[in-house]
Amino acid sequence: MNNIKHNDKIRNVAIIAHVDHGKTTLVDFMLRQSGVFRQNQEVAERVMDNLDLEKERGITIAAKNCSIWWQGVRINIIDTPGHADFGGEVERSLSMVDGAILLVDAAEGPLPQTRFVLKKALESKLKMIVIVNKIDRKAARPKEILDEIYNLFIDLDATEHDLEFPVLYAIGRDGIAQQTPEESGKDLTVLFNTILNAVPAPRFSADEPFQMLVSDLDYSDYLGQLAIGRVFNGSARCNDALVCLKENAQSVPLRITKLQVYNGISLEVVDAVQPGDIIILAGIEKNVTIGDTICTKEVPKALPRIRIDEPTVSMTFTTNTSPFAGKEGVYVQSRKILERLRKETMLNVGVQLEESSDSNLFVVKGRGEFQMEILLETMRREGYEISVGRPQVIFKKRNGTTLEPIEHLFIDCSEAHIGVVTDKINQRKGAMQNMVNHGTGRVRLEFTVPTRSLIGYRSEFLTDTRGLGVMSSYLEGYEEYRGDFNSRPTGSIVADRSGVATAYALKNLEKRGELLINAGDPVYEGMIVGAYSRDGDLNVNPAKGKKLSNMRSSGSDENIILKPVIPMTLGKAISFIKDDEMVEITPKSIRLRKTILDANQRKDSRNAYSDEVSSE
Repeated sequence: MNNIKHNDKIRNVAIIAHVDHGKTTLVDFMLRQSGVFRQNQEVAERVMDNLDLEKERGITIAAKNCSIWWQGVRINIIDTPGHADFGGEVERSLSMVDGAILLVDAAEGPLPQTRFVLKKALESKLKMIVIVNKIDRKAARPKEILDEIYNLFIDLDATEHDLEFPVLYAIGRDGIAQQTPEESGKDLTVLFNTILNAVPAPRFSADEPFQMLVSDLDYSDYLGQLAIGRVFNGSARCNDALVCLKENAQSVPLRITKLQVYNGISLEVVDAVQPGDIIILAGIEKNVTIGDTICTKEVPKALPRIRIDEPTVSMTFTTNTSPFAGKEGVYVQSRKILERLRKETMLNVGVQLEESSDSNLFVVKGRGEFQMEILLETMRREGYEISVGRPQVIFKKRNGTTLEPIEHLFIDCSEAHIGVVTDKINQRKGAMQNMVNHGTGRVRLEFTVPTRSLIGYRSEFLTDTRGLGVMSSYLEGYEEYRGDFNSRPTGSIVADRSGVATAYALKNLEKRGELLINAGDPVYEGMIVGAYSRDGDLNVNPAKGKKLSNMRSSGSDENIILKPVIPMTLGKAISFIKDDEMVEITPKSIRLRKTILDANQRKDSRNAYSDEVSSE
């Protein structure tokens, strides 16, 4: 029988929550009040959100590690993403901890992403601590929210042991936690003490040799590839000779060149590591992947691998083939794009890559279009130039039946918009499950809806609800295919030649639909310059100039006033395109285009497709 012991000097805890429920802000104050920063040290807000995209969007995209000391115990904290599209980050994070802090907004209550991350935590059998945050809000209803949290636990088949969680109430932006809603807290002392008392110390077997599960990867120009993960058993020192066990049972030798642990938001070099430590290990010569086990070569014994949910959406990535290719990007070759995508699959367990026979085309699979949008935005900021197709849902076949992923969709909107939202969801094969109206003027609607129905709907939803609606969803499972629907009733206004758009031409096109470009923008044949108000495509000349005469001069164009054009964002572009269209993405521009640029070739392709369908 194994000799089970506990390392009482360590606690490993993850913080999980829905997007914008105050998770990262709370971590900021935990770092400050535990003495990580000097008394007068200037510290930026949301210090854990260190990626530019995280700061701009106010969300956590990648899980981050840090640690604090409290009463002689090292508390390792992992700040996890709250969006279901980054579920791979959540799953690998939970593999390193023994407990989790569930943060819930005192006014909004448990939302879809709350359910998603809590389900993952319960499946990992973690000890839960519940914090009802933002109790200072006018609309706060902490007692009702706590009832909703209990109902959520029960709905997720929580055991009686799971339901015995401690509850705290907090004002995260002020760094205050307390045991009841009524009392007046001063700091986070009660939270630190609750972590020490409620979260179990890491268990390990004194009879087992060194075992570490790789949960994250990094790279250093000086040290090479770095493996990040938790030590489950045994200890290790610098210069120890170990092996890395791959998924196929292959054993790769390595020698530890450097060991580091988290100290605040920084790293601290150590000579040895113990069970329960979350460490950064250097010395890997060949590629290691998330889920591998690093252990002794004398007793190579693999830990259970990290398993994640299957991807539900795929996108085709290709090199940029437009006439403007290579003018704005640094990395335009297919080889560079492939290297970058391979690196992404190594660092992000939620992304899969498929290479095709065409060396310029790659299929990337992930959890949702938002995850794809973040990847593409990151790549364009790094200098990549690329074209992508419309996101496609990944179907399954079971006993000859086609199954598709189904989302549980939650919508929060005003009463005035119930009709238009319900109608649009019904058109997209959605089915209403519940409607909650507290009499405040806003309602919460619940639907089950195919994943493909949400592709391209988010921007339309914001327009329908005048920007005041909130929607979020999580993957509920797979059901039989619910049937076809028209995802975008409008067509495209397509340029039929290259040139520079003129105000004269665009003014005449405004009556045909919504323009996507401004006067003075360069265009090329096959580039989409607007949304046509009818179905089908309209080929136009946006570079057409006014014919001059003795009575008319080009200067009169200055009097033409065009409707303002809303700048095209990456998310809007991905949502807008149809199956025969692509988004051209460069560090400076986002353009929409037809996959086949030549108008005559597009016509021949449509005719060939029609003949093929009719013959069937």
